[in-house]
Amino acid sequence: MKKNELDSIALSIRSLSIDAIEKANSGHPGLPLGAAELAAVLYGNILKYNAENPNWHDRDRFILSAGHGSMLLYSILHLAGYPVTLDDIKTFRQIGSVCPGHPEYGYTPGVEATSGPLGQGVSMAVGFAIAESILAATYNTQEYEIVNHYTYALVGEGCLMEGVASEACSYAGTLQLGKLIVFYDENKISIDGSTEIAFTEDVEKRYEAYGWQVLRGSMYNYDEIEALVKKAKQDTRPSLIMLKSVIGKGAPTVENSAAAHGAPLGKEGVLAAKKALGLDPSKPFYVAPEAYAAFAEKKQKNAALENSWNTVFEKWSKAYPEKRKAWDQAFTKGGVLAELLEKVEQPSYTIEESIATRAGSKKALNAFAKVLPNLVGGSADLQGPNAVGIDGAKAFSASNRNGRYLHFGVREFGMAAIINGMQLHGGLRAFCATFAVFSDYLRPALRLAALMKIPSIYVFTHDSIFVGEDGPTHQPVETLASLRAIPNTLVLRPADAEETSEAWRIALAHSTGPVCLILSRQNLPILKKEDSNWRKTIECGAYIVQKGSDTPEVCILATGSEVELALRAAALSGKKVRVVSVLSKESFEKTPEELKRKITGTAKIITAEAGVRQGWEGLTESPQNCFSIEQFGESGPAKKVAEHLGFTAEALAKLL
Repeated sequence: MKKNELDSIALSIRSLSIDAIEKANSGHPGLPLGAAELAAVLYGNILKYNAENPNWHDRDRFILSAGHGSMLLYSILHLAGYPVTLDDIKTFRQIGSVCPGHPEYGYTPGVEATSGPLGQGVSMAVGFAIAESILAATYNTQEYEIVNHYTYALVGEGCLMEGVASEACSYAGTLQLGKLIVFYDENKISIDGSTEIAFTEDVEKRYEAYGWQVLRGSMYNYDEIEALVKKAKQDTRPSLIMLKSVIGKGAPTVENSAAAHGAPLGKEGVLAAKKALGLDPSKPFYVAPEAYAAFAEKKQKNAALENSWNTVFEKWSKAYPEKRKAWDQAFTKGGVLAELLEKVEQPSYTIEESIATRAGSKKALNAFAKVLPNLVGGSADLQGPNAVGIDGAKAFSASNRNGRYLHFGVREFGMAAIINGMQLHGGLRAFCATFAVFSDYLRPALRLAALMKIPSIYVFTHDSIFVGEDGPTHQPVETLASLRAIPNTLVLRPADAEETSEAWRIALAHSTGPVCLILSRQNLPILKKEDSNWRKTIECGAYIVQKGSDTPEVCILATGSEVELALRAAALSGKKVRVVSVLSKESFEKTPEELKRKITGTAKIITAEAGVRQGWEGLTESPQNCFSIEQFGESGPAKKVAEHLGFTAEALAKLL
């Protein structure tokens, strides 16, 4: 597009943003006004996309990491021909609108990721770039290149202040992700005022130290931006393009001030801005005809781009039918074709064996990885302790794009955001791992996965006080309750290695939200299960391990390592005790009452879990019937810690 066309697009972005925010009486005008030219040239001349098919596999991805500036994105999506109407924009920030306050994945065609929590957008962009690189190495051939696209992100000062961006960008530099290009809206203003009050570091030197190429330019020079992108593409390093800008540009009452950040311009401010921009105040939501015309022509060219790709894709498919079959399986919902799970030869165990569920998890992971070549992931510098190594798999690195395992280093938050980006990209099923207690480091990314309803898998090991000598800093007691509190999140805590295999199967079949696998450090015996159909029953969240007669006096609902403890307590009690293993508390709670009662019987219910009782009270008649730990642990051998805290089979037996 030519300069006059891009100018008309930038003007239209400012017009739509001013009026949408004013009508909603809520929003952030500063970024849409300040970065309109970047959006215009990105969608006008730089990005590869087809608005008529927002899900084209080989499209470039753009993530607005500074999600508070969402009207920038909604405006350009509307102009570019995505199914975002003018009426949609007029309902900005209203219930049910496809233009919510911050960009939300699944709401708006063209929005690649939910952003707004600063730093997470650019961190997910790193995941997108990793996914592109893995898929290119997997599917491209000498004759045909079917995966070749870039990931772009727009960040502001706030994104760069957040620690998660530092974690992810450091990792991106280590991996030399040359197809990651990040624009920095460098306006030197934050909500509290000038960034000089809190953010004086040399960003250029910082990113160079990460291993990035750093380029500088102006937000308002189209030719320069295009030239900088071209230069970025010629480098094997990720690129940060620092663009000097003016927050609230074109709105005299707030321009270059913190006032542009988080409030509408107001009646007088709108009039002043429209006068300065040459807009007619009597024509709200004005779009320049030249903008629509330019994108109408661009739309045809974009469709032709995808058609050309489709031709190559079909030739590739005929030449490489096995690769095409794998492609189709990988790009199914959630990245896992359900029927493939039935082909997995799960590990087998005997009753005499005793094995930690983290070790059982590794065996299960490897069994599923053989059938699911797109199952990829890694851990936070804990491959051994987390037991998530894939046998024979090479590590993904700057020199090896064929790797399935990622060494994330000690970067839990960045790691979790990155696998969200990988999952969002499509074609992969991504997992990550760390100690359960360190889920606190990555919780905001887990929450975002839940909000987006994407099935990222989080493996959390060392799940209780039975970690032992590492002490209370590493002994989670409140962690399980806090994970279960996150909506749309499936928390699975298996009681033995056999259950762990089923937990992986359930996790991989799940496609509507993240899954947390909670695994033990210590060995646990393989349980004798009186429900012969337990592998099917467990899908409701629980099953009977020990029946304790048709009319038991007490039923213990236990999870993880506490199922074995419950069996010992039952033997000590001398009563008819039913022991139920609850793999997923939430799934069990959603089970129809008739089936729930069939599992528990009508007996008194006791719950047992090595953590706080919060959340279990509703399953018992009294909080006193929850066998729990309501304090932090201690440093010492696991058995001694349990005795010190009164968390023993003998103590549980007294409750029965």
